[in-house]
Amino acid sequence: MRIISRLSLIFATIVIAMPLPGLADTAAKKPPTMTEVLKASQPADWHALDPENTLYLELDLGPSKTGRVVIELAPAFAPNHVANIKALVREKYFDGLAMLRSQDNYVVQWGDPHADARAGDKDQPRAIKNAKRTLNAEFSVAAKEAMPFVRLPDVDGYAPQTGFVGDFASARDPKTGRAWLTHCYGVVGVGRDVDENSGGGTELYTVIGHAPRWLDRNITTVGRVVQGMELLSTLPRGTGTLGFYEKPEQRVPVKSVRLAADVPESERTPLEVMRTDTPRFTALIESRRNRRDEWYKVPAEHIDVCGIPIPVRPVVSPSR
Repeated sequence: MRIISRLSLIFATIVIAMPLPGLADTAAKKPPTMTEVLKASQPADWHALDPENTLYLELDLGPSKTGRVVIELAPAFAPNHVANIKALVREKYFDGLAMLRSQDNYVVQWGDPHADARAGDKDQPRAIKNAKRTLNAEFSVAAKEAMPFVRLPDVDGYAPQTGFVGDFASARDPKTGRAWLTHCYGVVGVGRDVDENSGGGTELYTVIGHAPRWLDRNITTVGRVVQGMELLSTLPRGTGTLGFYEKPEQRVPVKSVRLAADVPESERTPLEVMRTDTPRFTALIESRRNRRDEWYKVPAEHIDVCGIPIPVRPVVSPSR
């Protein structure tokens, strides 16, 4: 069983600026809270998910009951793996497989329970038609000038710089010219063995606990969960080593995995994500760095990249 075990080019950098239009009255007294930032947001501060890079992971939760986990893929950070995962999905590779592992404060993992079967065993690994079983690792990518980077002002223990690229928390190293996704809550990565090129997307995991940033640049990360984390984080914990389920009946079946683009529009989950390349989001960052809600007595004046949520909401009707 597979176990999941810096950028010379300058991105367009967004600098935190206050006050924000639409919040002038509040800002004159004190900077806005996250709730106030969201309330003042405008349609231009949001964008809809791309159906071609959105997965629906459907879990079989019992008689006539399913649960949908919505995953946003990040092809800019792992183009080959994302393409391979989409190929696996389109050949229905994941249908009928299972959640294999749930390790407390760490990850849940899904894939083929028989991936390590040997010749002659009764149950053999799931066949792959057109996709690939393994790929060369994509732990980091070269910086791209076309990728605006919203840099955080705070020091990070795992990377020279952290911030956001599109809908994803990320890091970069100006000296090496490399960028990567950070292991924040909800990130989706590719399971592998000791060989860094032993994964391809047939086994995936999601972080359900405190951000394990030590995994950064050691595993290929391909996206993040944008809805349905409660379905994954509440799975029964596995009783085996590293949280693997020891008995087949302990595993929650994967009913199906589909690309939103392949699902009828009436059956899609219409979601939109707050853009990270806007003054509105930089205001949100500052609200999280310095909690100004009445309850807080000592603002931290510092935040980790994984401590800033990227808001997601149902698509707002044009008539609203």
